[in-house]
Amino acid sequence: MIILGIETSCDDTSAAVVENGINVLSSVVSSQLKIHKKYGGIVPELASRHHLENINFVIEKAMQNAKCKMQDINAVAVTVGPGLIGSLLVGTTTAQAISNILKIPIVGINHIEGHIFANFLTTNHEPRTTNFKPPFIALIVSGGHTDLIKVMGFGKYKILGRTRDDAVGEIFDKIAKFLELGYPGGPIIDKFAKKGDSKKINFPRPYMPDTWDFSFSGLKTAVINYTREHKNTRTRERLYDLCASFQQSCADVLVRKTVLACKKFNIKKIILGGGVSANSLLRSDFIKKCDEENIKLFMPAAIFCTDNAAMIASAGYFKLKRRRICKAINPVRTRRFLNGVNPSANLELSNW
Repeated sequence: MIILGIETSCDDTSAAVVENGINVLSSVVSSQLKIHKKYGGIVPELASRHHLENINFVIEKAMQNAKCKMQDINAVAVTVGPGLIGSLLVGTTTAQAISNILKIPIVGINHIEGHIFANFLTTNHEPRTTNFKPPFIALIVSGGHTDLIKVMGFGKYKILGRTRDDAVGEIFDKIAKFLELGYPGGPIIDKFAKKGDSKKINFPRPYMPDTWDFSFSGLKTAVINYTREHKNTRTRERLYDLCASFQQSCADVLVRKTVLACKKFNIKKIILGGGVSANSLLRSDFIKKCDEENIKLFMPAAIFCTDNAAMIASAGYFKLKRRRICKAINPVRTRRFLNGVNPSANLELSNW
């Protein structure tokens, strides 16, 4: 089965063609980084406008790269949330049009769910799915999400914990902006941290005992206050140490709570997803800890960590296999988008 995936939840316009939920025939991402960089973050209205300009070209390019015709597509999968209202509307409307014209099924995918299925993807015909069967603990970390999820089966989820304030990726962006390092903050801080000493500054670890939730706003405040109190942190060497210490604090919390969840629920598999899962320290710390605890670790390829339509197509394939096929997106939901009400602001991972 060949699925066309469409992802427009934030600022990247993406389309992909995926075969049988695993083999990526093409994946095209049009980034708006240069547009939003000067603002230090995403401007929602600008994002939706550029989605509108780019969506048709991105889909056409994805089809060309896959060497497919539209008639070869068996179904279309699209992100329905969480995300920016205007951006989601562009993707869902486009998917509806394709579904109606080609008379093929359409399936709506939760964005967080997509990041889980990014672990399936491969750009060759050697599946990455060896032993990749539930149950497992999923940690989805990005600029908008820090979610700890127990996956009991494909399409069977239980959210254990979420961030109570800023997402971990958002903290990286805010710290980088405060330090005038640029945007996005994650890759820059990761690069600087490699040259620093993570033990130089003892930043707090917000473990939040007795809950699976996360909270990073206090850590953000601690970093900002430390920088203001120690003027020499603006020097290059001290800046490296600051980034390394801050990044280590984030990684320690994420690794510890995820591994604790495995022990609590007697699960021996962890999967990562989201843009922050590309962070080199987080990946290496998870590898080390999982080796110590005899836990199997799955991480998506770096190109599939950030937002992409291939992961949406993969999730769509497995959802369609469960016979949850719909002919069009719920018209009530579409009207709510048009009325300015975001139905996916607190969109839960619904079981299939």
